[in-house]
Amino acid sequence: MLIDGKKMLDVANENNFAVPAFNISDWAMAGGIFDISEEREAPLIVAIHPDELAHTGQELTRAIIERAHRSSVPVALHWDHGATTEQMLTAIRTGFTSVMLDGSMSPFEENIARTKAAVDVAHPVGISVEGELGTIGKTDSEAEDGAATIVYTDPADAKAFIEATGVDSLAVAIGTCHGIYPSWMKPELRLDLLEQIKAAVGIPLVLHGGSNNPDAEIGQSVKLGINKINISSDIKVAYHDKMREVLADTSLREPNSIQPPCIAAMKVVAAHKIELFDAAGKATLY
Repeated sequence: MLIDGKKMLDVANENNFAVPAFNISDWAMAGGIFDISEEREAPLIVAIHPDELAHTGQELTRAIIERAHRSSVPVALHWDHGATTEQMLTAIRTGFTSVMLDGSMSPFEENIARTKAAVDVAHPVGISVEGELGTIGKTDSEAEDGAATIVYTDPADAKAFIEATGVDSLAVAIGTCHGIYPSWMKPELRLDLLEQIKAAVGIPLVLHGGSNNPDAEIGQSVKLGINKINISSDIKVAYHDKMREVLADTSLREPNSIQPPCIAAMKVVAAHKIELFDAAGKATLY
């Protein structure tokens, strides 16, 4: 069933788990993510970034919406890292049930104004809005946009931001980066800061850039108030690493020969995330 993002994350917030938000770039990946979520009875957020939508086209979005309607688990379709209210309108018209306005690279007051404008567009038609405060790092050119230097979310600013904008969830900066961490970089979350932010705001919190972070840290972040975790690089690496291995057999040419092992490899990673976020079995709460 297709539901809005607010309902999805409010249940997660009340029951202390995190919903995985898997970034999808093609139909084969989408099918695998739906399948593993249904197998594990886990709620699902399908996230699509503007760059991903430019690659796939809006036709894929309509197919995902149709698949969501007949899914046995609750599904929200999330517009990830939108930059303008015009993009929000496009996402809403396309059928997204949750949108993000990412004003994190703007000055604080401008971020408030832009996010409030997105809320004013989305809330009247029942669409939830995610904002972002602080900056997420970026590890490589393949990753989504990020900052060269992480600016951590301030708990007092987070409280003021939520009160001024009316956002339904907030992406916070506690030390993550978009992309896959290079070997010389040690990922480390400011879990103490997360605890302070959650105490100050109470609403569902979102973690971006969780790929490669140690499982123990991610699991603890869920216990301390993270209710949505974006997963993009980890599942795409699993999918395409297996594809490179399969394509070593140069006699293969049919997608139905090449893609199934890739989907299976991706599902293993996705299943691990579902368990780590304590989302398995939680579809029954909706």
